[in-house]
Amino acid sequence: MSQTQSSTNASATVAFIDLAGFSAIADVYGDASAIAVLEIFESMVRDALSGYEPPIKWIGDEAMLSFPEPEIAIQALGTLLQACRKEPRLPLTRTGLNHGPVIRRAGDLFGSTVNIAARIAALASPGQLLATQPIAEAAAARGILVRDLGTVALRSVAGEVPLYEIELAPSADPAWIDPVCKMHAPYSSYRRAAPQGPWFCSPRCEEAYRKSPQTYPLP
Repeated sequence: MSQTQSSTNASATVAFIDLAGFSAIADVYGDASAIAVLEIFESMVRDALSGYEPPIKWIGDEAMLSFPEPEIAIQALGTLLQACRKEPRLPLTRTGLNHGPVIRRAGDLFGSTVNIAARIAALASPGQLLATQPIAEAAAARGILVRDLGTVALRSVAGEVPLYEIELAPSADPAWIDPVCKMHAPYSSYRRAAPQGPWFCSPRCEEAYRKSPQTYPLP
């Protein structure tokens, strides 16, 4: 077997993090605008992971990251997620973490630990980080707010998985999330379409929502 095809077994904390509104940004504002947002996100990931193991790979707007243990993942992602929440050009992120055995092969990771982390990320709401028990225990030991969400059934995963919400960055108020691009208000450019309606970052998001509200369900 060649060097590039060899595989090794190890344990890792696997994280998936993506931009909740990326597809809508491409649809409403065009591919060039979406790529500009992605480049900002990629740069922020590189900066936050300086000194840590770099991203394993990018899958569109989603970064798959690997850390040796939950404590290191919490430290690195705390820096990243807080920076993302302060960046007005980015929509809210969604993050999922899991820790367990993995197979390393040709610079990539494989196994059920990876699959579960990906499924968890897909369940996360804009601005939310969901994780399994080992990460939750490490976060609680550092005094970070952890909420027990009970057990959840994940697609293509046997049995239910205990899930926890970890507040590494300020929680997003659903009432202030643009339902289209998933930007989080208030900023000076945001406005409410009607006294009791959702907030939008621009007339283009408001128009997209008006034309197809079923496409952009409210949080």
